[in-house]
Amino acid sequence: MSVEKITRMANDISKFMESKPHGEGVALLASHINDFWEPRMRRQLFAVIDAGGEGLRPLVLDAAGAIRRPATEAA
Repeated sequence: MSVEKITRMANDISKFMESKPHGEGVALLASHINDFWEPRMRRQLFAVIDAGGEGLRPLVLDAAGAIRRPATEAA
């Protein structure tokens, strides 16, 4: 999946969660990604975050600490 698509998907979830109080939005965004995104998708999201998070909405970055980071793929 492209960086642009992962970024757009995370931001779309963030836009919805931004209607909630900040702490609740962070928890719900992280919970949604943890529950519904497969490890490959979360790995790609963390690649964006680790590279500086360019293009990600602030709520996604705030939720990063609560998103389960998958193990790196074996080479």
